[in-house]
Amino acid sequence: MKKLFAAMAASLLLISAAQAQTVPAPNIAARSWTLLDASSGQVIASQDANMRIEPASLTKVMTAYVVFDALRDKKVSLDQMVNVSVDAWKVDKSSSKMFIDPKVPVSVKDLLYGLMVQSGNDAAVALAEAVGGDVNTFVTLMNREAQRLGMKDSKFANPHGLPSPDNYSTAHDLALLAQAVIRDFPEFYKIDSVKEFTYNRIKQQNRNRLLWMDPTVDGMKTGHTDASGFSMIASAHRPNGTAGERRLISVLSGATSDAMRTAESQKLLNWGFQNFDTVKLYSKGQAIATPEVWKGSKPTVKIGFPNDVTVTVPKGVAGKLKPVLERKDPLVAPIALHGQVGTLKMMVDGKPLLVLPVVALEEVPQATIFGRAWDSMRLWLK
Repeated sequence: MKKLFAAMAASLLLISAAQAQTVPAPNIAARSWTLLDASSGQVIASQDANMRIEPASLTKVMTAYVVFDALRDKKVSLDQMVNVSVDAWKVDKSSSKMFIDPKVPVSVKDLLYGLMVQSGNDAAVALAEAVGGDVNTFVTLMNREAQRLGMKDSKFANPHGLPSPDNYSTAHDLALLAQAVIRDFPEFYKIDSVKEFTYNRIKQQNRNRLLWMDPTVDGMKTGHTDASGFSMIASAHRPNGTAGERRLISVLSGATSDAMRTAESQKLLNWGFQNFDTVKLYSKGQAIATPEVWKGSKPTVKIGFPNDVTVTVPKGVAGKLKPVLERKDPLVAPIALHGQVGTLKMMVDGKPLLVLPVVALEEVPQATIFGRAWDSMRLWLK
């Protein structure tokens, strides 16, 4: 099943070439960037998105993901009080902090706000110790989740993103992570839209300036180090015609200033919303055909897709999409549930825009020995 989903994701890459011919990518003042449509899972445009970068405080998005997972599994709770260690309190005093105190326990909830709103490196260490028992164990959890999410070019060495040669990622991988946070933990993702947070009588503003500039932006995180420059993950959701809403996620690294990363992230999001549409082609379990089955306990099988099929296309292209189904005929039982039985090509002006694997939506066991013999004779005469 996982291989099938990977194949479906890979097939969407065919869209990139077609898009590039119709909608030129914007000029973005950053070393590496990508724009992902979270609704379809497609990369709309990118530049050096697989280049290794220093994620800086964007690392905290993975820290938050692991904590959210622990909350869901009830390993910790939002109101759980955490004793602040000396290590958490002493973490790089020149870096961003929420100013927790070893003498004062702090709740997991406050630590999460300190992590994502105030970008507190001390909060990151305290959360890592609360969930993992110690920082090293927590980092192991971070890397395990990164691999599970398909972040093949990422490695984390700490929970806060302070410089380390063993702490690296890519714009592409960070977009996958951002998508996973929004998809898997929407109730916790809301923290990212909070504009300011006060702890220990110290009020700090969220460094994501787009929260003030664009009401459709509701996250996610900024980062900065001298080596990496200014980085940002931003996400916005806007109306998608009659099809509800669509969400875009931008990731950029290597901007020269806070103002530049903000302006370029806004430019990237606006370009994506203005030039592309997200279209739902098929629903999960929708039968697109019911072909004949040979040597099976059923005469036919319903075929389609195991998940909703949503694609992102340049504006004006959706009405030109023409499906062409290619089956692996003859279909001979046994046929497994979700076994691939063909492909569906979505054509535009006679050229394939994308190719999707088509699967069996039901299991078809073999027929009796007499049924198989009869169909063998029929196939021979066919």
